[in-house]
Amino acid sequence: MSTDTEENTGRDRELRQRPATRWETVQPWATLAARLALAGVVGYAGYTKVIVPALSVQSVQAYQLFGDDVSRFIGYTLPLFEIALALLLVLGLATRLTGIVGALLMGVFIAGIASAWARGLNIDCGCFGTGGPVAEGETAYGLDIARDLGFMALGLFVAVWPRSPFSVDRVLGLYPGRDQRR
Repeated sequence: MSTDTEENTGRDRELRQRPATRWETVQPWATLAARLALAGVVGYAGYTKVIVPALSVQSVQAYQLFGDDVSRFIGYTLPLFEIALALLLVLGLATRLTGIVGALLMGVFIAGIASAWARGLNIDCGCFGTGGPVAEGETAYGLDIARDLGFMALGLFVAVWPRSPFSVDRVLGLYPGRDQRR
């Protein structure tokens, strides 16, 4: 009966002996690109909200989903959460988890935008520091949802294939594979 460690050692030895497939070569770099793209958008969104927190609160209130206290709490803490998530993505720390959290965050944003659209609200999504009521016809809910679906896909990509260069996870040996022995 072999142990899990023996099986992993055998698999690692097998990986070193056969040539890398195209996917094994490209995947870590694709994950790095997805990590940095998602970090860039989430970090920028957090930054634009944290510099004027009152606008962040106004954006949350415009969705008319929560009471004033909850809207204020979300408005003040969301930017800090987004910045922390972006830093974790840039560092490549807890990569699989941050990919999942990033995808879930985009799902929450999509649900909020779809809710506003379905209820006939005319608001700016508030994604990048501004938000609140806008004139009829100035909304771009479909584009906002499509954009967030793209970022959700990046988060899912990172969650499914977390191995990437220039990551703390790699240094810690959390995602073993061919690229760690180079």
